[in-house]
Amino acid sequence: MNEGYFYDSEKPIVLSLCRELIRKNREQLSVADINRVHAIIKEGIGQNHYRRDKYGINPTIRNLNTALLLTDNIGPDRNMIIAVLLYNLCRSEFIPESQIRADFGDDIVKLISGLMKVSLLYKRQAAVESENFHKLLLTFAEDIRVIIIMIVDRLAIMRAINHHPNEKFVHDISNEAKYLYAPLAHRLGLYKIKSELEDLSFKYTNREVFTDIARKLNETKVVRDKYIADFIAPVKDALEKAGLKFEIKGRTKSISSIWNKMKNQNADVKDIFDLFAIRIILDTPLEREKAACWNAYSIVTAMYTANTSRLKDWLTIPKSNGYESLHITVNGPGNKWVEVQIRTRRMDEIAERGLAAHWKYKGIKSEGGLDEWMNNVRDMLESGNGPAELMKNASMHIYDKEVFVFTPKGDLYKLPAGATLLDFAFHIHSKVGSTCIGGKVDGKNQKITYKLKSGDTIEVLTSSTQTPKLDWLNIVVTSKAKNKIKQSINEMKAKHADLGKELLQRRFKNKKIEVDEAMLMKVIKKTGYKNVTDFYYDIHHEALNPAAIIDSYIALENKENEAAQHETAENFILQPAKEETSTGDTLMIGENIKGINYKLSKCCNPIFGDEIVGFISSEGAIKIHRADCPNVRHLLDKYPYRRINARWSGKMGSQYAVTLRILGHDDIGIVTNVSSVINKEKDTSLRSISIDSHDGLFQGFLVIGIGDTRSLDNLIAKIKNIKGVKDVQRTN
Repeated sequence: MNEGYFYDSEKPIVLSLCRELIRKNREQLSVADINRVHAIIKEGIGQNHYRRDKYGINPTIRNLNTALLLTDNIGPDRNMIIAVLLYNLCRSEFIPESQIRADFGDDIVKLISGLMKVSLLYKRQAAVESENFHKLLLTFAEDIRVIIIMIVDRLAIMRAINHHPNEKFVHDISNEAKYLYAPLAHRLGLYKIKSELEDLSFKYTNREVFTDIARKLNETKVVRDKYIADFIAPVKDALEKAGLKFEIKGRTKSISSIWNKMKNQNADVKDIFDLFAIRIILDTPLEREKAACWNAYSIVTAMYTANTSRLKDWLTIPKSNGYESLHITVNGPGNKWVEVQIRTRRMDEIAERGLAAHWKYKGIKSEGGLDEWMNNVRDMLESGNGPAELMKNASMHIYDKEVFVFTPKGDLYKLPAGATLLDFAFHIHSKVGSTCIGGKVDGKNQKITYKLKSGDTIEVLTSSTQTPKLDWLNIVVTSKAKNKIKQSINEMKAKHADLGKELLQRRFKNKKIEVDEAMLMKVIKKTGYKNVTDFYYDIHHEALNPAAIIDSYIALENKENEAAQHETAENFILQPAKEETSTGDTLMIGENIKGINYKLSKCCNPIFGDEIVGFISSEGAIKIHRADCPNVRHLLDKYPYRRINARWSGKMGSQYAVTLRILGHDDIGIVTNVSSVINKEKDTSLRSISIDSHDGLFQGFLVIGIGDTRSLDNLIAKIKNIKGVKDVQRTN
C-alpha cells in the first residue's frame, strides 16, 4: 500500500470506519464482496490511482463516511455502497467497466456511470443555483440512487471541511449544498440531512452570525430538549384525560431556520416567536377531525397563554394546495414562545407526502411532474419493505421532453427535445441564428442539423455572408426560430422583389413602352402568381425572363385592342386626369372640342408651341405627346384609331418642365453664368441642375420651367452665346 497516501492520524480513522461499515452491513455485503472491494482499493492506492484530491481530502475517508451515512439514513444497499467505494477508481480509469460488471453486476456499473456523468457537469462552471442545472443533474443521473449518493456525499464532505484553509473551496461547496443538495434532500423527505446541510452551509459562509445566534440561544441541545419535554408533559396529560388518541413531536428549530426568520421579520433571536415547535397529531375519524383539533386547541390555550394575532386557521378554510392544520403560538415556561401545530393523521399525511407536499408548504418552488415523482421516491424511502430495491426501478425520465446545453462560458440553456444546433443559435440571438453556418459540439464540428443532447457544450459558428433559407424551417423545432426565419425570409424577399420590379421597369423603359399597371396585373395573374412580391422576386432570381414578360404584356395588349377594333375614339369614357391638368379653353382636341381633361405625357414633356397629338390610353384618359415623340409614333402605328388631333389654343400662362443638355469647357464660373442667364429671363425658372466634368469638358442637365417654345428657343440661343458653352439641346 502507498504509505504516503495516508497521514498517520488517518490510518486509525480508516480502520474504524471500515469495521463499522462491515458491522452495519453484514447482511448486505458478502465476505467475497468485502474481500474483492478491499483488494481493488488496496491495488488502486498502491498504483497511485486512489489519490488525495487537490484540496487535500482523502477519498477513502470521504467514501467510507458517505457509505456509512447511506447505511444510517437510507437503509442498507449493497450496490450503492460498492459503487461509492469504487467510483473514484473507475473515474481514474484504473478499473474498467467490464471488470466491474464481471465482479459485481450491471446495476453497479449503472450507478458508477451515473456518478461519472454527473461529475462532468462540474467542469462546465455552471451556476448550480439555477433551475436548469437542477433539471440537468436529474437528467444526467439516470437513477434516483445516484442523486441520493450525491446528497449524502455532500453531507460527508461538508462535515469534513470545517476550518479548511481554502476559503473559496469551502464557500463553493457550501453554496452547492445550500442551493442544490439541500432542496433536493427536502424534496426526497431527507429532512435531517437537509437541515444539517443548511446549518453547515450557513456556518461556513456566515460563521460570525452563526456563532452569534448560537451564543444568544445560550442553551445546549440537552437544555432545549428538556424544555420541550417540560412543555409537552402537562399537555400530554391533559390530552389523555380528554380521551384523545395522539402523537406529540417536539423540536428546536435549526440555526439556519432561525436566521431566516430573523431576516424575514427583521428581529433579534429573543423576538422570534417560534424557536420551539410542537406538533400534535391526532388519531380520529374523518367526521370528527375538526372537532378534535379545536378540542386540542382549547386544552393547550387553557394551559398556556396564546398570541391570538399569530393564530393560523387552515381548518375552516384550507390552503389552495389542500394544506389543513391549526397553528397557534403560546407563551410557554420561562416566558418563551412556542409554536404548536394541531392536525390529524390524515392531514399530516397530506402535508408530508400528498396533495400539499411539505416542500410546497415551506415555499420551495414546485415543478409539477418532478414533485409527483419525488413524492413516489419519498414513499419508497419511508417504506420498510426494501426501499433500495424499489428505487432501482424508479424512472428518471422526468425531463425527457427537454435538453439542457452549455455555452463555452458555462451558461446553461433549456430547449425542447429534438432541438437542433440551429435552434440553439436562434435561442442565443436572432442575428446569431440568421448567420449560423454550423458549430462545434464538445470541440467537434457539427452541421446546423445536429440534434442537441443534454450536457453538450455548443459553440456557434457564423458567417457574414450567411442568410436564412426556406428549408431551415424543416430543421428547427422551436417557435422562436421558426418565426425569426420566416421574418428574415419575408424581409429579404421584399428587398429582392423591389430589385426585380426595378429591373422590369427598366426593360420596359428601354423598349419605350409606357406600362399600364392594370394590364401588367393581368399578365402577372395569367403567369400564375397570386401576389406581386413572388412575381418580382422570381424576376430578380432569374426564374422569370423579363423579355418573356414584356412579350406577354404586348400580346395581351394587342389582344384587348383587337377586341376593340370596331370602336371609335368617341366610344371611350374620358377619365379625369391624375397629373398636371387644365380645364380651360387652352387646348383644342378633335373637331373643335374644348375643355376636355388631359395629361401631358412625361416621356416627351410637350410645352406650349410644340406640335402635339393626343392618344386615348386603355384607361380612357387622353395623353398629349409631342408629335415627334418616338413613343407616340409606336403607339399610333399599332392603334391608329386611338389618335386625337390636338393643338395649342390661346396663351397657357403657366410653366412647363423642360430638360436641357449642355456641353462645354470646364471653365471657372461657367455654371454661374448659365444660372444668371436663366434667372434673368421673364417667366422662366431653374428647377434643378447636375454637372459632370471630365478631361477639361463638362456635361450638364438643366431642368427649367418655361412658358412656351418661343421662350425656350430664345433661352437656348442665349446660353449658346456664353463663353465656353459648345452645345445646348432639348432632351425631351
